[in-house]
Amino acid sequence: QVQLVESGGRLVQAGGSLRLSCAASGRTFSSYAMGWFRQASGKEREFVATINWSGGITYYAGSVKGRFTISRDNAKNTVYLQMNSLKAEDTAVYYCAAGINGATMERGSFDYWGQGTQVTVSS
Repeated sequence: QVQLVESGGRLVQAGGSLRLSCAASGRTFSSYAMGWFRQASGKEREFVATINWSGGITYYAGSVKGRFTISRDNAKNTVYLQMNSLKAEDTAVYYCAAGINGATMERGSFDYWGQGTQVTVSS
């Protein structure tokens, strides 16, 4: 069982930066691939970024590639999402997820989810 708690979401101006954190409980954090997804109002939840257990493999959605960076600190049981050059279209609730099946863009492959943190980008 893994419990995930996201933090760091807030209102930010377009062009600004923000770092989201996701703290995980449990001793097996390093066994899990981690992902970030987001859901804008009235839209489906979509993939943002994922990282494998060691941090050596990462994948990004095309819309965030080059602007967002996912990383993890297994000693702190935490995964991060550094978001730069934010745009109004990045406004969404951001969710952290954990899965045992390796880094993947597939939402269904993640077993555990956090409650989300709101990111609002003003233009």
